[in-house]
Amino acid sequence: MPVASERFAHHVVSTRYESLPGDPIEHAKVFILDSLGVGISGSTADGAEPLLRAASRWGSGEEALVWGTGRRAPATTAALVNAFQIHCQEFDCVHEGAVLHPMATLLPAALAYAERAGGISGRELLVAVATGVDVSTTLGVASKAPLVFFRPATAGGFGAAAAVGRLAGLSERQMVHGFGIQYAQTSGTMQPHVEGSVVLPMQVAFNARAAVQSCDMVAAGIPGPIDTFEGPFGYMRVMEGQWDLEPGLTKLGREWQISQVSHKPFPSGRAGNGLIEGMMRFIAERPFAKDAIESIVVSGPPLINRLCARPDLPAPNGNYARLCAAFIGAKVLQNDRIGLEHYRGEELTDARTHELARLFSMQVDDNPDPNALVPHEVVIRAKDGAEWRWLCEAMLASPSRRLSREQHLAKFRTCCTFAAKPLANATVDRLIAAVDGLETMTDVRDLVAILADQ
Repeated sequence: MPVASERFAHHVVSTRYESLPGDPIEHAKVFILDSLGVGISGSTADGAEPLLRAASRWGSGEEALVWGTGRRAPATTAALVNAFQIHCQEFDCVHEGAVLHPMATLLPAALAYAERAGGISGRELLVAVATGVDVSTTLGVASKAPLVFFRPATAGGFGAAAAVGRLAGLSERQMVHGFGIQYAQTSGTMQPHVEGSVVLPMQVAFNARAAVQSCDMVAAGIPGPIDTFEGPFGYMRVMEGQWDLEPGLTKLGREWQISQVSHKPFPSGRAGNGLIEGMMRFIAERPFAKDAIESIVVSGPPLINRLCARPDLPAPNGNYARLCAAFIGAKVLQNDRIGLEHYRGEELTDARTHELARLFSMQVDDNPDPNALVPHEVVIRAKDGAEWRWLCEAMLASPSRRLSREQHLAKFRTCCTFAAKPLANATVDRLIAAVDGLETMTDVRDLVAILADQ
């Protein structure tokens, strides 16, 4: 029986565009555009400019574009910085079952490689996205343990390596070695999450850069370990602890995980999106006045508490605030919405926000699944004893509650307004049209050229 790395490699290398059903192709295009938009907006987020400045010391060259900036860099640097920009605002798409953001590592690595290599078609990019997402999310869904290592970085890196290896034309055996070299570079724990550190999205960036490096090393003839995932010191045993890969492996080529990816309709950790929707529903219904609220309690699975039950701080950084339910909820209560701008500058220290944050608390229910995000309930109590309740059984923009095309494009257009180097409306329109017709593009450098035309 082939080991998991060999089964993954066969799937990545043998899949042909013609064998992909329409649904995964369309969803690949949706989340390519979404990830480009979020990455563009990240060019003005905290940490983006210092990271690019630091990375400029590690080599020179103009192989690939740093999105939203007009600047070019070596492919490895572009993969690093663009991956950071995608994940640094918690606005990137997510596979809820796997508890990871598969496109944050994959797309920056794949596009950076494609720019450097040239001649890679839109069809090949779509296959690389679909198969790479299958690799990372299959690893994530297989886990039966709570997060210890940061899965969007660790498992996400294998998906990125798969995508780059596919574009590089690696053989199945070379792809197996590529996974082994990627594992040697794999990094990322939950400690930066606990502390609200800017290093959290950098962990995604490190693994995206490693994906390009891993495939370059394989192409140069360097072999890697074989039993990367299930070996005695393999990824699943060391970084996940409890797992069952077989169900996911048997689905390869039959069920496409890109079709199970969710948008982030709101810029916060996915665990906070239900609270945001609940608050917006409450505000729309207004069963009692905002100033009559005594408490707001979110009750749900252990994971959402682990991810966003942190205490409010009087002067948090944006990374901490995006994963703090009290801060998130207070901003919605204060503004009737929440946007990227609410995690920047004076918004982070606004006294009224932190006053309202005292209303919020979180409770753990009896859900035994350590990776479940739903169901959870928002309960708002008034000072006179009245209550308003809302049960989130499926997150907004999950596969069962998808965003409309209009909502998807509205998010993309909004993200583009946060670019470090502004994009003209006509450029944004051209980007949308190019991704819509990606299967007809003979060289994806044409897509990046539109983005560079600022």
